[in-house]
Amino acid sequence: MQYALLFYTTETFDSLPSAERQDWLAQMNAWRQSLADAGVLRGGLRLAPSATATSVRRDGDELLVTDGPFAETKEILGGFMLLECADLDAALAWARRCPISKIGTVEVRPEHPDAVH
Repeated sequence: MQYALLFYTTETFDSLPSAERQDWLAQMNAWRQSLADAGVLRGGLRLAPSATATSVRRDGDELLVTDGPFAETKEILGGFMLLECADLDAALAWARRCPISKIGTVEVRPEHPDAVH
């Protein structure tokens, strides 16, 4: 079964001192490599800042397109990984090892049972 690991943090990463930022990137790259080595990694993205987002939503019969994320929040979706795991426990084991869990939230969500591939 596929699981999305969604990474939520504040948008202060780019303002960290260079050495600290490089350390975080090294930790994430090592974790990502362990996912690849285990054969569970199916994809993932580090997303651009939320200010670059465009949201599409419906208001009655009208379709609204707005700049930025849909809702104001302190934590933003900063990226995700798509994993193929035997079960939720296996996906949670990978999430616990993710460096983001030290500073933010790692949401683990299974694919919908009716998903079409």
